[in-house]
Amino acid sequence: MFVSGKTRRATRIQNALFLVLFLAAVGMLAWLSTRYSFTADWTASGRNTLSAASSELLERLDGPVNVTAFANEDESVRRAIRDLLARYQRHKRDITLDFVNPDLQPARVRELGIRVNGELLIEYGGRQEKLASVSEQSITNALQRLARGGERWLVFLEGHGERKPLGEANHDLGAWGKRLAEKGFKIHSQNLVADPAIADNTAVLVLAGPQTGLMPGEVALIQQFVEGGGNLLWLADPDGLHGLRPLAEMLGVSFVPGVVVDPTTRVLGISDPRLAIVSSYPPHPVTRNFDVVTLFPQAVGLTHTPPPGWQSQAILLSAERSWAEAGELSGKIARDEGVDTPGPLTLGVVMSRLRGGEGGEQRVAVIGDGDFLSNAYLGNGGNLALGMNLVNWLSHDDRFIDIPVKTAPDRNLSFSPLAQGLIGFGWLVLLPLGLAVTGGLVWWRRRR
Repeated sequence: MFVSGKTRRATRIQNALFLVLFLAAVGMLAWLSTRYSFTADWTASGRNTLSAASSELLERLDGPVNVTAFANEDESVRRAIRDLLARYQRHKRDITLDFVNPDLQPARVRELGIRVNGELLIEYGGRQEKLASVSEQSITNALQRLARGGERWLVFLEGHGERKPLGEANHDLGAWGKRLAEKGFKIHSQNLVADPAIADNTAVLVLAGPQTGLMPGEVALIQQFVEGGGNLLWLADPDGLHGLRPLAEMLGVSFVPGVVVDPTTRVLGISDPRLAIVSSYPPHPVTRNFDVVTLFPQAVGLTHTPPPGWQSQAILLSAERSWAEAGELSGKIARDEGVDTPGPLTLGVVMSRLRGGEGGEQRVAVIGDGDFLSNAYLGNGGNLALGMNLVNWLSHDDRFIDIPVKTAPDRNLSFSPLAQGLIGFGWLVLLPLGLAVTGGLVWWRRRR
């Protein structure tokens, strides 16, 4: 090809244009990388991304969230905090994270009561909370508590052998009460004989299975609380009303004689016939997206006729084959026609009505069992989730749901002794021997 001055100039222009376009493309890619990002989590349980519940909570938060991490210069601690908060920042841009070295600001550390390296101070809506344990569950729970916008007092009636909300006995509700406290609820026990006034700021009054009779004056105070628009959670038991019949009549609730017996439990290998199982739920905010089994030991069936002005719905139903056993639960148990009440039986009802002058909605839940929330049975099936949903709904916080703990099923790899031996023999003997033989063959061929 003949090269002239004109072709040289054309070549230079072409090279310059290519260089300009190339640099423009690189600059455009760099600009796009600062504005858009793509992440993918391929772990089995998605443990490196936020759960759906955390994401939904962040969408409901209005206003910025400020997080201050009190961590020393140890980069491993700061990186773990930074990576975890980055998951939240991808869903909510106005979450800020600042690091403070506690060794350089001892006065502020003493003022705030910081005790652990890596402790977080979360501020939202003019309120703040400290977290010593850093995880998605703890951070999201803290955001839930800060987002409630006020205190939620749960008042548990005491003085009649009720289950204690912070007790440690098998029949007490200590584990459930601890989870409620973690969610921001304030737990208070009240004896109406010693303190006959139920506070106006009571979010929910809880009757947790009294074992002795209430005095008429105490029942009248409870009725007055309900008539005034208070929210009520009644955990009943099959051993009687213990003076609460006027309250039951006021709410239109009747209790079926006997204990609910569910023969379905035998198929599951459970020998106790007094354990009722609920596996399907009607649509209601309490059972929204609820697809786990709940277990109710020694439950009592309910019938309900809502009083005028009330709306009611059964949310817990026993199995078709169940019945209410009116006789002794000993020996061979079978349903007696005309004596025992056949199933399915209602184990829980929820009620609501519009309040009078102040507006809003009053809510009541009556559950025919208190054992399902006790320390002995709380961990079975979805009992804990159901208990949390009930309180959230009664306190008008039904938009808050529990955050599941993500497990990592792909982190542990187990081998049999034979497999371990084969892997060790392969790595320690076969692989080095193969490399030596291959090297020898290559050397021999090159020598030839």
